[in-house]
Amino acid sequence: MKLLTVSPLLCAMMALTTAIDLEDEEGSGGREELLLTGEDHDVKTSRRCPYGWKRYRKRCFLFVSQPLSWAQAQKNCEQMNANLASVHCRKEHKFIRRLIFRATRQCKLTWLGGSNAKVNYIWTWTDGTNFRYTNWCRGEPSNSYGHCLEMNFSAKKCWNDVFCSCLRPSVCVKNIW
Repeated sequence: MKLLTVSPLLCAMMALTTAIDLEDEEGSGGREELLLTGEDHDVKTSRRCPYGWKRYRKRCFLFVSQPLSWAQAQKNCEQMNANLASVHCRKEHKFIRRLIFRATRQCKLTWLGGSNAKVNYIWTWTDGTNFRYTNWCRGEPSNSYGHCLEMNFSAKKCWNDVFCSCLRPSVCVKNIW
């Protein structure tokens, strides 16, 4: 009988130890270790977000602190079966800003999935969703300094178009339904 009681306790202790070890591996600097991991990122079957991703409604978001060009950031997201994040409402935008702030304790300039590289003045999201909600800074997009969308620009923490070659952290998104 004691053996039956000890087994569940031992399993619980092992699970907690594994969870603590995973947190220690991440370090205090953020989420770089999640970048390009080989773990399964297919959440459509489980309807839960993978470890390290945060859920907002029916989508999972991940802040990637590694500074990359916009194209590199999109490719990184794609390797996790995701895209650079699209934003569809003010509440979702605030969620993403909080995600970045919690990871960095700053409002860092960060890549989103918006671009007008295919056709100038026509902005699209990398995930193919409609580009309806915007949070452009006053006078933006200027279409003179780049074709890729960064958020947390200026004191207003709004959107700006900038050269896609700039190095920025990024936010990836994937649907879970």
